[in-house]
Amino acid sequence: MKKIVVFGGGTGLSCVLSGLKLFPLDVTTVIAVSDNGSSTGVLKEELNIPAVGDIGKVLLSMANVDSDFVNLMGYRFSKEGSLHNHPVRNIMLAALIDTKGSLAEATKYMAKLLQVKGTVLPLTEEKVDLVGEGDNGSFIGEECVSEHIKDIKRLYYDHDVRICEEVKDKILEADLIIFSPGSLYTSILPHLLSKEVVETLKVAKAPLMYISNLVTQPGETDGYNVGDHVDVLNHYLKDRKIDIVIANNGIVDEHIRQRYLDTEGKTVVSLEGIKDATVIADNIFSIDDGRIRHDALKTAYLVFSYMMNNG
Repeated sequence: MKKIVVFGGGTGLSCVLSGLKLFPLDVTTVIAVSDNGSSTGVLKEELNIPAVGDIGKVLLSMANVDSDFVNLMGYRFSKEGSLHNHPVRNIMLAALIDTKGSLAEATKYMAKLLQVKGTVLPLTEEKVDLVGEGDNGSFIGEECVSEHIKDIKRLYYDHDVRICEEVKDKILEADLIIFSPGSLYTSILPHLLSKEVVETLKVAKAPLMYISNLVTQPGETDGYNVGDHVDVLNHYLKDRKIDIVIANNGIVDEHIRQRYLDTEGKTVVSLEGIKDATVIADNIFSIDDGRIRHDALKTAYLVFSYMMNNG
């Protein structure tokens, strides 16, 4: 069975993984743990633990249990009080860190409960924060970094982190390595702030694939085309470059484009600017309640087809 390693975080990653789990692939997902927003940020500070939010989302997207249990794990407390805005999955993971002794073991146990097909790994066991350095000082924490990307010249962690040993092993064993759609600077690049990851990718035999975002992210990637996203990844990859890009070439209706621009300040990412990578372009989006999403099955099928034709 072909082995894939996927780096990412957030909704875009969860969508892609929900499609990949339908194919005969051995998928390992590596999740950055530097988030500091919402429920995740509160638990991170109060309990002095790594960020658990993205790991919880990914585990649910790959779950193979009945929908009632998935809905329960995704339930977010709405009443005012100490549990306000905390999803059950985050509380479960925080409790498992205490009882199992580490985030990696907590993740493995949760994956067993949810009958996850594949492997989910935190990038590191350490509590860590993103730091963006600019001419006018430093911006600490993922939320603050995201708001000030245009003012940042260097992105790094608040301390040197040791990545989980299994992450390096999985990279070296992989037949394909994917950088998923998601927040470019705060979900994807955090993996490449680790020297260990960059050095391991340098010697990995697997080609590197990027699944492009469908729309820009205000404050982070305003005006970016697909090539701009790839250029940023290549800069942080250093000696390696993105080999394959899966990107959308479907036409998004004008009224949906305009709504995104007017209400969220987002534009559809254009299929332009790619210099050296092999491009797999297709209509890879679907419309869900007026919102553009990656079509999970179609996107995963393109990944699977590439592997079958280039194995």
